[in-house]
Amino acid sequence: MPDAFSATAAEQVLRDGGNAVDAAIAATFVLAVTYPEAGNIGGGGFMTSFVDGEPAFLDFRERAPLRARRDMYLDEGGNFQQRLALVGGKAVGVPGTVKGMQLAHERYGTLAWARLLAPAIELAEAGFVVPEALAQMAADKVIGDAGETNFADYFGSMAAGKLFKQPELAATLKLIAADPDAFYSGLLARQLVAQMGVSGGLISLQDMAEYRALWREPIRAHWREFEVLSAPPPSSGGFALVQLLKMRDFAAEHFRDRWHNDAGYVHLLAEIEKRVFADRAEYLGDPDFVQVPLARLLDDDYLKARAAQVNATAISPAEVVPPGLESSDTTHFSILDGAGNAVSLTYTLNWEFGSGVVVAGAGYLLNNQMDDFSAKVGVKNKFGVVGNSNNAIAPGKRMLSSMTPTLLLRDSQPALVIGTPGGSTIFTSVYQVILNLVDFDMPLQQAVDSLRFHHQLPDATLIRHDQWDIPASTLTGLKALGYEVQPNSWGNLGDIQAIAVQAGTVSAAADARGRGVARLVKMPQSSVN
Repeated sequence: MPDAFSATAAEQVLRDGGNAVDAAIAATFVLAVTYPEAGNIGGGGFMTSFVDGEPAFLDFRERAPLRARRDMYLDEGGNFQQRLALVGGKAVGVPGTVKGMQLAHERYGTLAWARLLAPAIELAEAGFVVPEALAQMAADKVIGDAGETNFADYFGSMAAGKLFKQPELAATLKLIAADPDAFYSGLLARQLVAQMGVSGGLISLQDMAEYRALWREPIRAHWREFEVLSAPPPSSGGFALVQLLKMRDFAAEHFRDRWHNDAGYVHLLAEIEKRVFADRAEYLGDPDFVQVPLARLLDDDYLKARAAQVNATAISPAEVVPPGLESSDTTHFSILDGAGNAVSLTYTLNWEFGSGVVVAGAGYLLNNQMDDFSAKVGVKNKFGVVGNSNNAIAPGKRMLSSMTPTLLLRDSQPALVIGTPGGSTIFTSVYQVILNLVDFDMPLQQAVDSLRFHHQLPDATLIRHDQWDIPASTLTGLKALGYEVQPNSWGNLGDIQAIAVQAGTVSAAADARGRGVARLVKMPQSSVN
């Protein structure tokens, strides 16, 4: 779990007889209180689940407001004004978290809805002791958004080691506990729309009333002895992870005699990753608006051909890695209950504390998810990724994501529950942890904590890494190949939360990069959160 408060809430739900989905709902709302940089009721996300033997995927991604327009962030000269997509009301997409959790509960929940919100309400009313890292992030946001949002009015008093209470948020959560539809109609919807008027946003009462979360078919693929269950579009995460895993095997000859994280190994990962990012930029978008050729992108013959283009000894320039077909802040948690039900859930406000806009009178932060659209073809967003018209802004459209809530099944039972925050580095982080486990036989905690690297187009020679020390030989080798090697600009690569089951033994790991915790809960039937 991303923090101890959500872990405690999920643990108690399991002890009270709830299942993995119940625990996930409770954790989601607690994180909206204690993890405000990413936990939310003003954002959205995805959930991959395996409950009673049924794989499922829940899309509660934000949508563009009905008044949104393709060129809304371009000035008269056609230049991208990125700050408008990141700070203030115009950056906000229609939130989906509450509706998503409502649908999850209706389909799989076993405990009462109000019971699942009770821990979040208590923490908002009574307060929680603020961790130092959160206090520093809030202080930085106050400075960064000074005069542009009302963030400081709500979070400017946060202090490390001090109790922080959120009475307006508590009142909002009580209304949602009584009726989740209240978030999308009535007082709560009117409060959000009123804040849009103050902050220059576009969300209307019609947007709120018409928002829908959707059940979609998860991406399902076989890789070695596993069945991979992951996120379909409008996330690029599942497609990308399957491409990465399969291309690694189709390029297996190049990986022989390579050591973990030596220069040659990292170079091979980069060669594969740049091909995935080329396809992502060209073909991915909201499947309700564009045709995404998933079957062709995941076809083994296609991926064999892509893998054959990997250059094991030199960098492939961007211009020789076109799309292949013819023609940072987020949070994640993983839960496994005693009955073998598993949930991998990633949700987000996008950047730390989202747009910085707090709904006055309701006490919760709103996302800045509109930056995940391609505001202008070929121009980078905050995470450095580019896209084309498939991911252009359109009214009611869901923006492309990299979130990768993933399950690996072995013999039709969960073997790995995994995911992470990290923007465009999400699926490359999940990929490396899986390889650490399967190819290098690392214990789960070591696999999660190991140094990670990331490479994406359009920067064909840039390797990003955790803000940790790199082995000197790896750094020297990468530079000799022609790479520029830099720490990741927004900090460490991800905050993996994972559960593994091997030969009947369950292990759980919370990434040392974050403030999360992993817990094994001993019960009549062993449960994990």
